Amino acid sequence: MRALKNILFFGILCLLSRNLSAQNNIIDNFESFTGWDIISSEGVKIILSHADGVKGKSIRIDYEFANGTGYGGIQKTIPIELASNYKFSFFVKGQSINNNIEFKLIDKSGDNVWWVNKMNFEFPNEWEKINIKKKHISFAWGPAENKSLQSVEKIEFIIASYNGGKGTVYIDELEYTVLPDNNFNPIAPVFFSNLNSSDINLLHDYDTSTYWSSGKSDNGEIIIDLGGIREIGGLKIDWMPNQYAGKFSIYTSDNFKQWEEIYSGLKNSSYSSYIPLHELEASFIKIELSKPVDSLSRFAINELLVFPAEYSTDNNRFFINIAKEYPRGYFPRYMNEEASYWTVVGMNNDVKEALINEDGMVEIDKGGFSIEPFLSMDGNLITWNNQSSSQLLEDNYLPIPTVVWDTDGLSFSTTAFSNGVANKNSVLFLTYILKNQSADYKKGNVYLAIRPFQVNPYYQFLNLVGGVSKIKSINYKDSKCSVNDDKYIYTIDMPDGFGATSHDNGDVINYLSEDKLPPEKEIFDKTGFLSAAFKYSYSLKPGEKKIINLAIPFYKIENYSIERKLVEEQFEATKKIWKDKLNHIEYGLPSSADKIVNTIKSNLAYILINRDNNGIQPGSRSYDRSWIRDGALTSSALLKNGIIKEVKDFIEWYAPYQFENGAVPCVVDRRGPDPVPEHDSHGQLIYLIKQYFNYTQDTTFLKSRFSNVIKAVDHIKYLTSLRMTDHYKNGTDSIKSLFGLLPESISHEGYSSKPMHSYWDDFWCMKGLKDAVEIGEILNDEYNTEKFKKLRDQFKINLYNSINLAVKYKGIDYIPGCAELGDFDATSTTIAIYPCNELNNLPEDLLKNTFDKYFEFSISRKNPDTQWINYTPYEVRTIGSYIIMNEIKKAHEQINFFMNDQRPPGWNHWAEVVWKNYRQNDFIGDMPHTWVGSDFINSVRTMFIYENEYDSSLVLGAGLYKEWIDSPKGMFLKNLPTYYGNISYSINKNPHFYDVRIYGSVKLPEGGIVIKNFNENKIPERVEVNGRDLNNFHSDEIRIKEFPASLKIYYE
Repeated sequence: MRALKNILFFGILCLLSRNLSAQNNIIDNFESFTGWDIISSEGVKIILSHADGVKGKSIRIDYEFANGTGYGGIQKTIPIELASNYKFSFFVKGQSINNNIEFKLIDKSGDNVWWVNKMNFEFPNEWEKINIKKKHISFAWGPAENKSLQSVEKIEFIIASYNGGKGTVYIDELEYTVLPDNNFNPIAPVFFSNLNSSDINLLHDYDTSTYWSSGKSDNGEIIIDLGGIREIGGLKIDWMPNQYAGKFSIYTSDNFKQWEEIYSGLKNSSYSSYIPLHELEASFIKIELSKPVDSLSRFAINELLVFPAEYSTDNNRFFINIAKEYPRGYFPRYMNEEASYWTVVGMNNDVKEALINEDGMVEIDKGGFSIEPFLSMDGNLITWNNQSSSQLLEDNYLPIPTVVWDTDGLSFSTTAFSNGVANKNSVLFLTYILKNQSADYKKGNVYLAIRPFQVNPYYQFLNLVGGVSKIKSINYKDSKCSVNDDKYIYTIDMPDGFGATSHDNGDVINYLSEDKLPPEKEIFDKTGFLSAAFKYSYSLKPGEKKIINLAIPFYKIENYSIERKLVEEQFEATKKIWKDKLNHIEYGLPSSADKIVNTIKSNLAYILINRDNNGIQPGSRSYDRSWIRDGALTSSALLKNGIIKEVKDFIEWYAPYQFENGAVPCVVDRRGPDPVPEHDSHGQLIYLIKQYFNYTQDTTFLKSRFSNVIKAVDHIKYLTSLRMTDHYKNGTDSIKSLFGLLPESISHEGYSSKPMHSYWDDFWCMKGLKDAVEIGEILNDEYNTEKFKKLRDQFKINLYNSINLAVKYKGIDYIPGCAELGDFDATSTTIAIYPCNELNNLPEDLLKNTFDKYFEFSISRKNPDTQWINYTPYEVRTIGSYIIMNEIKKAHEQINFFMNDQRPPGWNHWAEVVWKNYRQNDFIGDMPHTWVGSDFINSVRTMFIYENEYDSSLVLGAGLYKEWIDSPKGMFLKNLPTYYGNISYSINKNPHFYDVRIYGSVKLPEGGIVIKNFNENKIPERVEVNGRDLNNFHSDEIRIKEFPASLKIYYE
């Protein structure tokens, strides 16, 4: 009777429920191409034709990325004044590998773009409707201050290269729909059931002491009325212990007539069910329950919660919300919406790298799952949150990272390293060591959990979205755990147990928190949220330890097996490989220099690990590409440290990607060269080629690459000619300031919203032209040398005329970042000093003001009360600038400041972005970011040695700390590579003089060797060189023209 009343009542309710109407407007049904224009980048082919559509015809877009990269698609002028709430929709299908599909909206200015970018989109074989709501559309780029989209002038459909290749995409039924204003009122669900309806309100009373029970039944339904169409993000079902449904299915409906199944789950545990619905729209939800596990055939639910759309806008948000219901430490740190830091693990030139974070969680491959450690002891679960952790590198600099947990007399370490043949059979090794450092007996379990989370956090969005990964299958048998049928974990030390679980049965953390394992050894689940764990029991007397080793091949290796002894041998072999690679220079400095020296060596290693095949890359995740700007300066850092072959390999790989017109691509990756013009690249390639020659004197190589130099210079000539017309010659000061420069570009990140005439580009152009002249002279090519000189000299005049005009019309007293804005950017201006070597040409007053102003701001950040949000550690370039400008104390202060922002400090590296708030969960670029690392190496190297290209001299010891030269044991540096050979020197302090010895394999440069800023610029009483007095010395400079040289520098 109750059930009958319930059904009758619900029938009335359904009659009352109604949906607010929406106003649909077909923008284009693609029955013709009228108004649609093809747009594409260079090297991308687009062909349009018709095909059968959802209704009538559709537009067919055949694309081909001939160079591997780029974009192409269609654009149409479609003016729309947007309503307060709306959506766009269209149908899509394709025969295509995964690439990006971009839906773009452009305003009337044409400069401002809004978009939805579906990265790595899997094109469906059959028509699929894409709905794009107002809230999905984000500002992409442009100079607009008001980023809210009010009106549309043009619409674009773009296929952008993610994997490249070629394919066919079909689009049909483009529609614009005005929607009712969003209902932001809390969802107030009403529940009904054909089972026990009298207690139905107990499903949603937020009282954990009550619950709803169905009574005896083998199946039944729960209906949820949402009070009209609402966006929902998910459901949570809190089952009563051992009274859950062995199977449950979820359906939705707008009208209570047609129902669509959206989820189905199988359960064998009482843990809560979290169901993501990803902004699903419905009026009604139906939950079908079956297969009760209770002996009395009952279903019992403590709470059934309905969440708003925000609950699961994506998988990361879904798990962030789940993590809120668990103790801190049960999910990765970033799931608590706070920053997590990591480092990279891999081999020189291998395309495969793992990540390990500060908490000991290891991501086994790019975008893949992770292995996360937990300990149980005395009934407590030890996580990253409830112990004291530290991070270190082997020997404090080798790229073999370790995370150490200390808790209640136990020390638990996670160490990761890689060995094998790169790109063939390299293997990731994980070694866990549990030590009993107490006086008591310790017993418990080590759990190594396999979970669908990357180390790379969710707020890392560039080129690859971090956070949640996918695990769809797990199978453990005979010491080998298969994950997703493509990754294998080998348990070198046999576990005492293993278990896997599905998302419906609860994440593995539910089991570990109860010191047990889930029951399955083999499991499959299309949701992709599987998890598992190995269990290793321990019983340790005081001083004892337990060692656990896992091996995870980066590549498929048939019949792989390895014993613990061999793991130890691989570990020692890995150490030797890195020691041999990183110690070309021998540093004999006081212990106070250890952090600087270790940072240099570690970042050299990180550069080589981030390197994929021959491509030098600044990162292994967000920046898994090869930019010529990063590669040129990073190559210079390698050359300065005796690492030669990798630089030659990079040049010979990158240079052939130069376009036919001489333009040098800004970036190259696995897909090929990127067609986006960024005009610093042309000078950078020339600089790189010349740098390699400077450190090798390889004339044969220089000659083989001279054609690249000629083509780059010719392209520079063409580009600058575009700014030498009468318009630029005779315009206002703002227009004249652009005369003879390179055209605007986005090479400087600050101009990504709108390209500018960047002096960053122009200084690189200046350097490239100077180096081109020298290359021509070395190769005795008089014709091209004279051509290069003419262009160099004219460009120099135009560049400095531009700077002076920009300063004048902007009313500023510093060197601006670009001609148009008068913007202050000392970090960009550093390149004018090094490597572009324009110090002697820069307006002295403007240069001083630029770096004085920067330093004042920089040191103010040490004050906690100073307001700042973040900065990019590219600022480490200023260290070298201050040394070259002889402002040594400022350089030392900068070093101290930047060292404090290595996160965590034990891994000796920086991310691309540093946030003032240590735990700010926001984009940090990549970590370790090895362009930042190479900037540090290049800058700090000027402390020890640098080449002064103005007078062809070699400057020695320009930035040394006084405590180093005063060290009781003295100091020395051996085998410092220079343009003129390897140089070594030592400094020992005696009661009345400093004994300085300079030796090595150097060919004395024309300008001699200059000891600069020695002993804090105190004027020596006298100086002896090889036993003879030297008369022409100054407080900041001692120039010698003998080599080798033994000096005595006397002070009163």
